[in-house]
Amino acid sequence: MKKAAAPASRTSLAASLADSIARQIADGVLTAGDKLPSLRELAQLHGYAKNTVVAAFELLVARGLIDPRRGAGYFVRESAKPRAEEEAGSLGRAMDIVWLMREQLKSEPGTLSVGDGFPPVEWLQEARLDKFHHKVVRTGLGSLFRYGNRFGYEPLRHHLVRKLADFGIGTEPRQIVLTHGANHAMDILIRYFVPPGGVVLVDDPGYYPLFGKLKLAGAKIVGVPRMADGPDIEALEQLLALHRPRLFFTQSVGHNPTGSDTSAAKAFKVLQLAQKNDLLLVENDPLADFKPTSAPRLSALDQLERTIYIGTFAKSFSAALRVGFIACSADLASDLADLKALIHVSSSEYCERTVDVILSEGHYQRYLAKLRARLSAATEKALALFTSVQADVLVRPASSLYLWAALPGIPDSLELAKEMLRERIVIAPGRVFRVDSSEISPWARYNVGAVGDPRFARALKATLKRTR
Repeated sequence: MKKAAAPASRTSLAASLADSIARQIADGVLTAGDKLPSLRELAQLHGYAKNTVVAAFELLVARGLIDPRRGAGYFVRESAKPRAEEEAGSLGRAMDIVWLMREQLKSEPGTLSVGDGFPPVEWLQEARLDKFHHKVVRTGLGSLFRYGNRFGYEPLRHHLVRKLADFGIGTEPRQIVLTHGANHAMDILIRYFVPPGGVVLVDDPGYYPLFGKLKLAGAKIVGVPRMADGPDIEALEQLLALHRPRLFFTQSVGHNPTGSDTSAAKAFKVLQLAQKNDLLLVENDPLADFKPTSAPRLSALDQLERTIYIGTFAKSFSAALRVGFIACSADLASDLADLKALIHVSSSEYCERTVDVILSEGHYQRYLAKLRARLSAATEKALALFTSVQADVLVRPASSLYLWAALPGIPDSLELAKEMLRERIVIAPGRVFRVDSSEISPWARYNVGAVGDPRFARALKATLKRTR
């Protein structure tokens, strides 16, 4: 009986191995011309018989993904492309929350992502993270081999007290909880405040990963229309009366995806409604280092009474550092630190020490000044390009990482995304950022740092010419 079952088993193993290698080719892990591991290496790695590996290679040859070369082995075929269902799925997932996350995490040679959420890498390289390692080690080698404090590295929290004071937000170190970035901060707050079925308000359009987190928690997401100067106050008032939500996640400065800032007048009105309706405001401020410290922030006007402030260094230093923070009342901070300890024990003290060393350097303020100058120049250049093609831009700020724009004659930016992919340009269609992603939207998010690449201007004009 065992002998009779062996061929079927071997066939199943071979198909599984072939599928695994095919996925690596589709995902770009194995690229055209790459040599596959030898039969012996794969057999030893997976514990398969050589005949099973041979059968897997034969399946891949039949699919047109690899070629055998006599005496040399097997190589990824030059014409090998991702499977058709993968290509179709990429566009089909444009309305899926994780689609854009996948696109942002890709690093495919020759592809330009003008929908990227981060500043260009060359802008951040001057942070020179490599030169800080020896200083980080000197600040406490012994503690780097243990878990950190539940609140996070104390000297960095002291630094953040001074940083927040520049924004007009008064805090103490015990009011700050360090996290693995802003997204981790949101996760903690959702776990703490949002029960299954709970109603949560968000900016619409807004930060799409937040929508995914809330859906994962079983929350009911209600969008507050985002206008050029902040939330739609009339709509907010009506939604508060109808749903009685506990939380409203919003961005006051450098809003993602519209690039808008909440005006001081609207910020006061939002706070008045929050007070009247017992609403907590979660203010996410990922672009704080790019914007003036005097920009109106809900947390500065409210002094963390009804506001919870989220900050991060992902945009200004490096997303790889994974350092963010929550600033709130002292009692809430203690509860959140306990919850963080339960979930993750602690955040990364090594990364937190690195940020602390950077903030201590005299180079830091000069570095930020250069970042802001680059952003202003890139914003001006991007606005000039969109003006030249008669695009509708929601806000025309002096400086913003994002522009929210609609191109003439294109009612659905998803269709634009498909056209631009032919030119190896990835954009972020507006549907991704909507609470109801099924709604057709002419808008899309554009990163001003990427818009300045000449390839985008050429591809944009070629695409507009084709679609007219």
